Amino acid sequence: MFRFIHTADIHLDSPLKGLESYEDAPVDEIRGATRRAFENLIDLAIEETVNFVLIAGDLYDGDWKDYNTGLFFVRQMSRLDKAGIRVFIVSGNHDAVNQITKTMPLPGNVTLYSHKKPQSVKLDDIGVIIHGQSYASRVVTENLALQYPQYDSNYFNIGLLHTSLTGREGHEDYAPCTPDELKSKGYDYWALGHVHKREVISEDPWVIFPGNLQGRHIKETGAKGATLVSVEDSRITAVDERALDVLRWGICQVDLSECETIDNVYNAIRQAFERELDLADGKVLALRLVLTGRCHVHTRLLSRTEQYEEEFRGIAAGIGDIWIEKIVFRTVRKVSVKEIAGDDTPVAGLMQSIGSLELDGDSLLEFVPELAVLKRKLPPDIHSPNDPFPDISSGKIAELRTEVKELLIAKLLQHEESQ
Repeated sequence: MFRFIHTADIHLDSPLKGLESYEDAPVDEIRGATRRAFENLIDLAIEETVNFVLIAGDLYDGDWKDYNTGLFFVRQMSRLDKAGIRVFIVSGNHDAVNQITKTMPLPGNVTLYSHKKPQSVKLDDIGVIIHGQSYASRVVTENLALQYPQYDSNYFNIGLLHTSLTGREGHEDYAPCTPDELKSKGYDYWALGHVHKREVISEDPWVIFPGNLQGRHIKETGAKGATLVSVEDSRITAVDERALDVLRWGICQVDLSECETIDNVYNAIRQAFERELDLADGKVLALRLVLTGRCHVHTRLLSRTEQYEEEFRGIAAGIGDIWIEKIVFRTVRKVSVKEIAGDDTPVAGLMQSIGSLELDGDSLLEFVPELAVLKRKLPPDIHSPNDPFPDISSGKIAELRTEVKELLIAKLLQHEESQ
């Protein structure tokens, strides 16, 4: 019997995006989050007395600012070496960018696969052979899997590959291949990397993306970790997902349809936060709060968004271990504008004008003609999930137009009510 851990997309020392720019962000939890998650991985390997660890690419996050990232990694590998645990790594697209990676000496228990052609490493003491190939450059568009050797019937065969398979949303189409092409090799297990969301592609044979080790922004929600695999008599007997993250991202959607007052809203949000915290396995939460529903408080919320945003953040702070990344107001009015303002009134006329407001990508660029030019001149890495420049695609502009109309109507109704 033997066991191994399959992990990928660690992005060691990658900054968690969208948090540190805010004054109330959990900075202590942010800094070093990927390191602490990696330490959790090493702890798990030692506690479970695994025979080896597989890292399917993107161990690093592009060029290091200094050698500390590499030194930290080497120290963790030394911990595994002392426990008699070997490590097998294929570099991914982010690793290939890093120049220091190519010169950093690695402990004797670590095998980094060649980028020139597939390489097979045999572990004769437990009857395992691991096939893999690293990336030679950041962009690899050829099908690397085609050159992997056929299975060796004398061993338990594992394929280690950084790939997008047939394509995955949000990920570059690197080392493309099909599940059938992988299965045709006859391997017992395919350890994949590159896709940050855990996905079991097949169970016969097992083909798995373990997801990344630590979520880094709001698009990487839910538990993150690695896969622990148990093998007995050359048959996989258990495949377990283990959460190893230290800070967890989530989207908290709260329906305010039944809320008649602002106090009702506070209670609904507080209860939602408490539910999310109960499900977080003791992790610090970074939440995006999304308010929905046809409700009586819609106008009041939209007319005072800044005030309520601070109050909702205060509820999270009072509960503890929750930080609000963003608050999105998507409620709608309980009654129509016509019912509120009537037909032949000044307010009705203004609302009709607001309702006919048009705003599209072209008109936006007419208002700010330098916007597109400036955006093109910026380096590509500035366009993150928190891109400060508006998305002027038709869908986003339609959404923005609706938000602007609703805000104007809310302000108008607030003014009318105060007269």
